[in-house]
Amino acid sequence: MTITADERTTAAGEAGDIAVALRAAGVSRVDDSALARGMYSADASLYRVVPQVVTRPQHIDEVHAAHQVSRELGVPLTMRGAGTSIAGNAVGEGIVLDTRDLKRIIEINPETRTATVDPGVIHADLQRAAAPHGLRFGPDPSTHSRCTIGGMIGNNACGSRALGYGRTSDNIEAASILFGNGEVGHFDARSGKATGPTATKLLELANQNLAHIRTNFGQFGRQISGYSLEHLLPENRGQIEKFIAGTEGTLGTVLQATVNLVQDEPGRRLMVLGFPTVAEAADAVPDILTAGAGRLIACEGMDSRLAALVRGAGKRVPTLPKGESWLFVETAGEAALDTLAAVKAAASAVGDRMIEDAGEAAALWKIREDGAGLAGISLPTPAHSGWEDAAVPPEHLGAWMREFESLMKDYGLQGYPYGHFGDGCIHCRIDFPFRHGDASSTGVFAEFMAACAERLAHYGGSLSGEHGDGRVRSQLLPTMYDEASIALFAQAKAVCDPQNLLNPGIITAPDDSGPVPHTENIKPTQPKQELPWPGMLLPHDKGDFGAAVHRCSGVGRCVAPATNGVMCPSYLATKDEKDSTRGRGRILQEAMDGTLVKGLTDPAVHEALDFCLACKGCASDCPAGVDMATYKAEALHQTYDRNEQGQPKRKLRPRSHYILGRLPLWARLAAPVAPLANLTMKLPPVAALAKWAAGIDQRRSVPKFAAKTLRRAARMSPGSKGEHAGQSSDPDVWVWADSFTNHFFPQSGLAAIEFLRSQGLEVQIIGKQGCCGLPWITTGQLDAAKARIDQAITALEPVVASGVPVIGLEPSCLATLRSDAVELSAREEAKTVADGVLSFAELVNRLVDEGRIQLPDLTGVDVVAQPHCHQSSVIGWDVDQALLQMAGATVTKVAGCCGLAGNFGVEKGHYEVSVAVAETYLLPAVRAQKERMDSAEYDGARKVVLADGMSCRVQLDDLAEIPAIHLAELLAERAHALD
Repeated sequence: MTITADERTTAAGEAGDIAVALRAAGVSRVDDSALARGMYSADASLYRVVPQVVTRPQHIDEVHAAHQVSRELGVPLTMRGAGTSIAGNAVGEGIVLDTRDLKRIIEINPETRTATVDPGVIHADLQRAAAPHGLRFGPDPSTHSRCTIGGMIGNNACGSRALGYGRTSDNIEAASILFGNGEVGHFDARSGKATGPTATKLLELANQNLAHIRTNFGQFGRQISGYSLEHLLPENRGQIEKFIAGTEGTLGTVLQATVNLVQDEPGRRLMVLGFPTVAEAADAVPDILTAGAGRLIACEGMDSRLAALVRGAGKRVPTLPKGESWLFVETAGEAALDTLAAVKAAASAVGDRMIEDAGEAAALWKIREDGAGLAGISLPTPAHSGWEDAAVPPEHLGAWMREFESLMKDYGLQGYPYGHFGDGCIHCRIDFPFRHGDASSTGVFAEFMAACAERLAHYGGSLSGEHGDGRVRSQLLPTMYDEASIALFAQAKAVCDPQNLLNPGIITAPDDSGPVPHTENIKPTQPKQELPWPGMLLPHDKGDFGAAVHRCSGVGRCVAPATNGVMCPSYLATKDEKDSTRGRGRILQEAMDGTLVKGLTDPAVHEALDFCLACKGCASDCPAGVDMATYKAEALHQTYDRNEQGQPKRKLRPRSHYILGRLPLWARLAAPVAPLANLTMKLPPVAALAKWAAGIDQRRSVPKFAAKTLRRAARMSPGSKGEHAGQSSDPDVWVWADSFTNHFFPQSGLAAIEFLRSQGLEVQIIGKQGCCGLPWITTGQLDAAKARIDQAITALEPVVASGVPVIGLEPSCLATLRSDAVELSAREEAKTVADGVLSFAELVNRLVDEGRIQLPDLTGVDVVAQPHCHQSSVIGWDVDQALLQMAGATVTKVAGCCGLAGNFGVEKGHYEVSVAVAETYLLPAVRAQKERMDSAEYDGARKVVLADGMSCRVQLDDLAEIPAIHLAELLAERAHALD
């Protein structure tokens, strides 16, 4: 019996609360809050479908329980891995089941080269577990850092290296499957024919339609759309475990899988070939595949405009050969160079380059992997998924690309194609003209999709080449398949999920209800709110806060369980979706144009933003350029400083905003009596009262004021000639005495001055005072922040414009001048200052290049460095690392954030998360450094923990009692030692 949508709603209402039923059935993590439902209402696709409840099972038994509740109540159930589905196959209106806590790697068997895993195992975690054996899981999606094996099976994921290692379905050896009818089947082709009632019916269905299946399915490698019925054929041994791949959770749920592992071949080599156009790159693919003769691992295409986006963001792009479209061709083994030589000869490229450096190869692959996020912000108007990953047999790729680009032109659309050219699979984000609040604006989208599907069928192509049909393409399947094939899909669904509860509306239905229309529930057509008086200018989004938060398309790099960058430190600590950049982005989107969250003052917004460290890691690490620190500041500003009409209001803020959020002000007032203030804080009752008043966690220390400010100490230092700009002839270097260096860590500034003067340079401190206003920004006090940033710009602009280098010592303050200044001030001078101020490392590197100074010898110095999160995200730390290595130091860069992040880790309620963030990367690294220092085998080398940021040093002092120094202090110390 099939249950309709109306009947499901009625049944659920009669059965009572779904969440209560799930808990009663033994499901431990069940959430029907607006926060959870909002976060899970979208994946990485066009669609927004609000679930009734979200659950994260902790054991496979809880998956059984959720299925049972679904069947008993007649409530739909949608499985979800990392939530990165581009086709809309991870959203549903009933129960959404997040598998990411089911992450056991049960066995790695090097002899059989297999791995047995739970469905929530992250691809990258499986790779790390297999690597010690010289093995890897072959399919390699661009989301490999966060996608789950269960999700990969659901979509039959492929990725960049499927050309060499096959699709996910090609790599499944065995699986345990819970079908929608309640049966559990265990399938392993190695041990014989599939058995059980459901398997028997599926195999009978195939046997009754042998000729049809043989001539319509499995026609080329990327025919992913629909159900892959060819796996049920007798010549393919009726492998249910392979057939289930690509069924998108509509037939059953994988409870456990055994997958093949392949040897991670040594000597991997990458060659980049350049072509004048995308179509000409596509033309070359058949000859390249012939020349590669089955030895190629990857043949990927990338448009020059994607590389230009990366350069435009200030990131380095390795040198690429001549051309406007490139193919990345990868192979491995002893014959790699010979293979690539043959490929080059066959390709007729206009340019080529062999990538010899592993770092450059990794950088290029990263650009390619970030294609979806980059493409979404590549055009003047938002570019969307939709016609996302269609595929044709590679011999037709050039012709199809020309027709596809012609169709885009006919419909007035733009998009930058890229993708798996060697497999004939092309990705493209397109600027469909959706309009907020206008459901009828889906017309061009629907017409274009239909036209593309009709022409794709002419080439024997597949609507989906790896992402599945989902909500976006299921309705188009009759264009690709005949009536008999569509009927077979419905029959398979009726066998496995007769109640139509598993991801209903996707691919097919067991009756004539058919798939969900692909123009329903499209996010960009929802009504959108505007902020009447935004605090931030948001120049990259034309002042539109709604557009800014919709930069998050859900690709989910922020939910990777490990990182080499910064994003997202709180998610790394808690593994909770609400603490990810994506989770926060979804709630902010709901606040602006959804129905669950009532504006930026809604408690759900503040719950989602509470553990945001405002580290700005997402601003650099998210391929779409999401800047959650800025969005959080705006949300706090709108909550406490604006009414619904955007007019100023006064609403009582948390205590920490008045003290920690205005710390530079209190530091300036305390400066004349700093020693006395520090002394009183040593009295426990006084310290406890001060912490309570400031909203500081009692386990934290109170910031200690410097006995002498940097300004005062510099005036008294030898070589000082006054500190007022324009007072005398310009020095060689100006130093900006930011509030934190001036009042808390003047030794950093003094060391910078000492080192530069030891090199014969004249160095002075800028006389006019100015504060960047960072604590005001992070607490959303944006009106006050604007006044302070304007004061700083007024003080700095004439000095910067003079051409004399200006340096800042505190990375967070320098980053504020480089980024937040232009977000808060529309003055041209703000951009002058943002472009002109330098870090200490940037200045030293410039002076070394000019031959004006020499680096001290750091040979034998072992440095463990924690770049400040703002430094990594806004300024960059590459120059610092290169400088240290140039001087002879051994450098270990610590990933992630220290966890203090200004006022965040000091505030009451944040201590545990702050410590957990520090334990992710920083504390293990510095403990290891300390152990080396304390070791009986200590080699006498100078062991250093380097941290330029005040937050990082305070965190290390509080949690590890390990002193850290600024780069300037290290250079000054070594220069002095050589004198």
